[in-house]
Amino acid sequence: MAYAQEPSPAQDITPAGERASIAGPEQYFTGRARIDPLWSADADLNTSGALVTFEPGARSAWHTHPAGQRLVVTSGVGLTQEWGKPVQVIHPGDVVNCPPGVKHWHGAAPATAMTHIAVTATRDGNNVNWMEKVSDDQYVDPRGR
Repeated sequence: MAYAQEPSPAQDITPAGERASIAGPEQYFTGRARIDPLWSADADLNTSGALVTFEPGARSAWHTHPAGQRLVVTSGVGLTQEWGKPVQVIHPGDVVNCPPGVKHWHGAAPATAMTHIAVTATRDGNNVNWMEKVSDDQYVDPRGR
């Protein structure tokens, strides 16, 4: 006796440029940042993805992620810092693991733009908790540039 099989789900392709770019909101970013959404969290994959480009000197405000985040640097030179620790330089190919609840920021180096893919998990419908902006005194390039 043969049993009918349920059809398997098909791949779904979202064409590049289908989702509109948005400017990084001024209350959460210093300088110019552009966010290109890639995908939204859903029942199958509880993460969202975005391509984020920071112009030279641009950076996020301090923030945490309730369920964590991964950043994959794709171009340029960036900076990131965990609260209470030194600023670190990040380069293409570097992967930054931002554990749940860890206060941090990330952005471009002062003279170089930086782009990363942000993969952010969601917990109870929330993926980020924004805090105060990074001051000019906190935004220091450890390379002296």
